[in-house]
Amino acid sequence: MTMTPGTITGKELLWFNNTLVAIHVASTAGEDGICVVEHRMPYGDSPPLHVHRREDEVFHILDGRLRFQIDGRERIADAGETVIAPKGLPHTYRVESREGANTLTITRGTDFETLLRQAGRRADRPELPPQMEPTPELIAALVQLCAKNGIDVVGPPLEPDDFRSNRPEI
Repeated sequence: MTMTPGTITGKELLWFNNTLVAIHVASTAGEDGICVVEHRMPYGDSPPLHVHRREDEVFHILDGRLRFQIDGRERIADAGETVIAPKGLPHTYRVESREGANTLTITRGTDFETLLRQAGRRADRPELPPQMEPTPELIAALVQLCAKNGIDVVGPPLEPDDFRSNRPEI
């Protein structure tokens, strides 16, 4: 999966785990500390259940379908929809579309952006990185970096069979 070159020309590109991010607006660009990141994710991608202590996380879905879990509630979101994960609430998502997904992720503050820069690696092309399984050492390092940046890992990623029709919807 490749990002459209026109949308990322001149942007900082990072491989973050198995995803590709382009930082469109750095938190230092304006007084309010808004950060806008374009995020390409492969099918099945799911971060661990986590809580942002100081910043809301807004997802605007550009392409694909994601299943969100926020504070124990679930929602499917498709292209054109926007979902907010308020600070202080545990949340995660899983990419459900076979072709992957592309979102704009918007935060206010430096926590998420700093995590991306610290845990990511410079992408040498605008494509998803080679897929890798996280080792226990990589997971421990990521959990530690998250905590350092105001994000607490509180549970596992979503699995394909985690959707429960009896969970309330967002």
